[in-house]
Formats: sequence, C-alpha cells, structure tokens
Amino acid sequence: MTRKILVTSALPYANGAIHLGHLVEYIQTDIWTRFQKMRGHECWFVCADDTHGTPIMLRAEKEGLTPEQLIARVHAEHSRDFAGFHVAFDNYHTTHSAETRHYAEDIYGKLKAAGLIEVRSIEQHYDPVKEMFLPDRFIKGECPKCGAKDQYGDACESCGAAYAPTELKNPYSAVSGAQPVLKSSDHYFFKLSDPRCQEFLRRATREVCKEQPEAINKLQEWLGEPGENKLTDWDISRDAPYFGFEIPGAPGKFFYVWLDAPIGYMGSFKNFCAKKGLDFDEFWGRDSQAELYHFIGKDILYFHALFWPAELEHAGYRIPTSVFAHGFLTVDGAKMSKSRGTFITAESYLAQGLNPEWLRYYFAAKLNGSMEDIDLNLDDFTQRVNSDLVGKYINIASRAAGFITKRFGGQLLHGHLAERFQADLPGISEAAEEIAGHYEARDFARALRRVMGLADQINQYVDKNQPWVLAKSEENAEQLHAVCSVLINAFRLLTIYLKPVLPKLAQRAEEFLNVAPLHWGDAGHLLPPAHLINGYEHLMQRIDPKQIEALVAANRESLEPTVAPAVTPPPQPSPAGGEGKVGGAFAPVIGMDDFSKVDLRVARIADAQHVEGADKLIRLTLDLGTETRNVFAGIKTAYDPAQLVGRLTVMVANLAPRKMKFGMSEGMVLAASDAEGKSPGLFLLSPDSGATPGMKVK
Repeated sequence: MTRKILVTSALPYANGAIHLGHLVEYIQTDIWTRFQKMRGHECWFVCADDTHGTPIMLRAEKEGLTPEQLIARVHAEHSRDFAGFHVAFDNYHTTHSAETRHYAEDIYGKLKAAGLIEVRSIEQHYDPVKEMFLPDRFIKGECPKCGAKDQYGDACESCGAAYAPTELKNPYSAVSGAQPVLKSSDHYFFKLSDPRCQEFLRRATREVCKEQPEAINKLQEWLGEPGENKLTDWDISRDAPYFGFEIPGAPGKFFYVWLDAPIGYMGSFKNFCAKKGLDFDEFWGRDSQAELYHFIGKDILYFHALFWPAELEHAGYRIPTSVFAHGFLTVDGAKMSKSRGTFITAESYLAQGLNPEWLRYYFAAKLNGSMEDIDLNLDDFTQRVNSDLVGKYINIASRAAGFITKRFGGQLLHGHLAERFQADLPGISEAAEEIAGHYEARDFARALRRVMGLADQINQYVDKNQPWVLAKSEENAEQLHAVCSVLINAFRLLTIYLKPVLPKLAQRAEEFLNVAPLHWGDAGHLLPPAHLINGYEHLMQRIDPKQIEALVAANRESLEPTVAPAVTPPPQPSPAGGEGKVGGAFAPVIGMDDFSKVDLRVARIADAQHVEGADKLIRLTLDLGTETRNVFAGIKTAYDPAQLVGRLTVMVANLAPRKMKFGMSEGMVLAASDAEGKSPGLFLLSPDSGATPGMKVK
C-alpha cells in the first residue's frame, strides 16, 4: 500500500554556518526519505531557515545589514551547504514568510479563543546599556541548581536543569556585559498548566515518542507524576525591539521565535503545496490519515514533544505521528573544538575537496535510531570508508567490468543467469526486505553491516573464482563470462541497498550499468539476459589521510581574524635582461600536474556590493550553476559593482576559503593587470558567449 508521508528536519537557525554536527540530522533524515521514495511511497521532505529572534537582529545590526538582508544571505549559504551534501529537500523555505505568519496568527487566535492564552505582567531582565529586554539566551550567570558559572538564562548545560532567567545568580548581559535590572512588562502565556493540556500531554508524549523509550522517560520527568503539575505556562511573547511577527492586537509585542519556528514546518509545506497543487489538509488537517515525522536533536525534544503537540491539538490540527530524536556529534571522542580544528563546517569540508558521500556513509554506519551521541573518529573514518566502500563494494565492479567490456562486447551472459546467480550467491536478493526493515527503523548502522556482510560474501566469490586467472585461457571464456555477469548483478543489488546513503555514487553506478534509476522493488529481479553495460570508470577514490590532516589544519586556520596582507615582490628582470613592462616577469615553470590541481570554473556574478570599511574590495556573489560562492575581490578601483551584475567571469573554485575580517572568501576571480596590479590596467577575465556557469576551464 502506498503511504502518504511528510517529513521535516529541525530548522537551522539563520545566525551561523552549517557544521558537521548539524549534518548528522539532515543526512539521517535525507537517507530515510530517500528510502521511502525508493519504496514507491508519496514522501515529502520540507524544511526552512529559522529566521526570527534577537540574535538575528543583533548580528544584522553588527554587520550593517537589515535582518531581511542577513537572512537572505544565510538562506543561500545554507542551501548551498545542504546541496553539497546531497540533502534533497522537496522544499527549503524560510520562517519569515507569509505562510508561517498566517499559521502563527491562526494557531494563536485559536488558542486564545479556547482560553489558553493569558496576559500578565512579569519582571524581566533589562539591559540598561542596550535599552532592551534580554532574551533568556542573552542573560548569563550561575545556575541556581548546581552553581555552574556562565550558564544561559533558560537551562544549565552542566546539570540540565530548566529555570526562569530571574532565578540565575549574579546575572549579566551577554550583549553589553552590563548588570541587568528588573523591569515589568506585559507578556503573553500559553497555559500549559491548564488541565486540558496536562491530560492531553500525558497521553500524547507516549504516542509521539513511542519508538524511543528513553525520550518518553525524559518527557515524563518534565511532566511529573499524575496529579503533579510540573509544567509551567509558556511565555510566547517578546518585547520590541525584536525581529519577528508582531502579535495581532498587541503593538510592540512579538511572537517568541520558538512559537513560530515549528510552525515554519507548516509554512514550508503550505508553500510547497501551492507549487505542487497538493492538499495541505490531507497532511495537517485534524482528520489527516497521512504520516507526519519530525527528526530533531535531543536538545530540542522539550519543544517538539510538549509545546508543539499541545499547540497543534488545541488549535484543531493533527499532531505528529512520531518525533525522532538523535544524539550529538563528537569528534575523536571530544566535543567539537575550534582550537583543535575539529569544529568543521560543511563549507570547509567541501572546499577541501572531500567527497560528501564519505561522510554520509560514515554517519549512517553510526546511526541506530536511538538518542545516543555518535563519534566521528577521523582515523576510523578513513579506514572504514576505504575498506567498505572502495575495498569491498566498488572492488566488485572493478574486478568484473573490464572483462565484460573487453572480452564480451559489454554484454552479460545470454541465458540461465538467474539460476547461476542463486546457486553461486544465495541470499543476496532475499536480503532486501531485512535491510528495508532496518532502514525503516532508522537503524542505518545495522542496515550497512548487513550490506557489507553481503559484500564480503561476494568478494569471497571473487577470490574463489579468480576471473583474472580465468581470463588467461580462452577455454575458460564461458566460465569467465558467467562469473563476471554474476558479479555485475551482485554489484547492482548492493547499489540498490546503498542508494539511500550514496545517491550520487548510485547514479554513477546506474550510468555504468546502463539502467534506469533503481528502486527498491528492483531487488526482486536481475538484469535481463545479454544486457549491455557501459564502459567502467572508477567510481570513488580512497581517502588520503593527508586530506584529513589538511581539513583539520584549515579549520584551525579559519580562526585567524584577518588574512595577512599580500606582499608584492619587486619587478624582476625579464629573461632578455629588461624589465617586464606589462605583467612582470614570468613565474617559474610548472608541470601539467601542478596546473591540473587548479579547478577553474565559469561563474556568473549574481550580485556585487561595496564592502563597508574596505578601500579595494567588492563582495561578489558568484553563481556556479549548482551553488553560489561569496568572494571578496580587490577590484573596487576598476569596477562599479552595479556594472558587474550578470556578467560571466572565471574563478578558482578549489581555493581554500579564507576568513577575512569582512567575512569568508570562498575562491578567487581571475583578472589581468599590469605589473603593479593598478587601475586602469585591471581587467576581469570573461569567457566567450555560450559558456555557462559551472563549466570547467581547461
């Protein structure tokens, strides 16, 4: 039976870059949704940037931008990073949208009509220097429970206690450092203490977290025993100045970001429904028969399994089918660290040229559907990817494909292949449903252990039959043909089983196999007799440990506040003895290997802006066809930014990102100049008409 499934990942906050810790969740969700689509189900995956709140407002102010400009830029950066790791959202939207505003106001209005909204005056910390009320996360002090220092105003990271910011000891403003004062203000509360909410949540928490007993136990701690009212009413308002949606009928009061953030799931899906002609109520209406799943980190379980279902229930919408929480990421057994170079951003990983599917595979091999933390051990990462993917899986195709192409015109065995396959490799096809069960349960680690067990079985078959030995004698041609045909079919089956984890590698394998995109049901049959495959090209490189060393080093270097100024050497005599009058002396001779390391790409300048405080720099947004890059170019003396937008140029696409005091520069554009690089002798390179963004320059 075809299922209707809507899946979301937690909304990344638009105040920072995507890092490898974030990617645990998005890769986990992407694998699960890809698997459901391979099974033939109607499955949609939506997400959005979480864009509201004081941190956005303050960062935009610091950068001299409007909040809208900041969140638009970050949305492009997040979209680029997710695409780089093949996270295939059906819709990636923003909470700063008409759709999210509509549902925020709708839910608020219905809760108010139900008598679940209450206005009361509270004392709140106020920063006398910034002249603003301080959100919980902008007040720090000592935990009232355990005494740990420098804890946030809502929860202690040391003992896990939750509390009101007014309970902090020795508080201070994280914005100005000033000692805050208490001021009264009217705030709006969602009455979670109401018996209707209490009764509902005691049932609902067991339902939405039914697949994770550890989550249920944590939620019951927060709820308390029956008759014990441990839940406090939830403050859903914030005072101006604030970036967000103003509460209807309450000038100067705004919805707290955590009210409209999960509502952003609804906003993103509504936006998608308008594009696709889908019925929103089929998935979100009270009587919906669809399945709704939220993948989140365990740190936001409180919001997603208590506040969120209570909002939905009492506003007349359906609640989630399940909330799936995962643990945190450590690197080499410790918390990610900037000083050790293990606080690794998605952008830096890709900029170093590391294959994103290496990380997708490693994370999948660690994820078991529980709330346990997972560790990225960099040595184990290298060994496991090289052993499993290259040494086991890809080895099967590489051992057989050349013989099929060279000796048999690319055609597999004509007849009796199914019988031969079952006799030689029993159980390979039959494993499909067992592996599917592991994917369904989000136990990707067990799924991949089973797949690699099958790969071991197939490689034992390779070693037993030794096609390279059979190829030495023409009298063994039929046996060679049969063995290699069996191996190609086995490789195809493993590709099906790995496709949710390795979508791009699977796509290349499909091209080699000369087949349409593979679905899970394709595991029930082999390739047809005499099927023609294409020539084999190596599908994946091994990880070089030096690449990991360079990645860690690059992330240590990214802490540098500015780039050291380039030193221009004095002009050198030309070979003929004169001065180089145009471009200076030629650089030392290099070989083709050196030149081939530079990845030159055609790029379209999508945007160009002056950089405040910089005499020579223009900030360029470069469109590479599949992604955009931010590059600072020292061409301000020669070009007006407005004249650059839309033109094509050439950039170095694999230059390591450099952190400048104005932001991160993600490449370099090419320009010709005189020996001193001064205007007017400075000219951006442009390709001929017909070139398109992303084309490689050779």
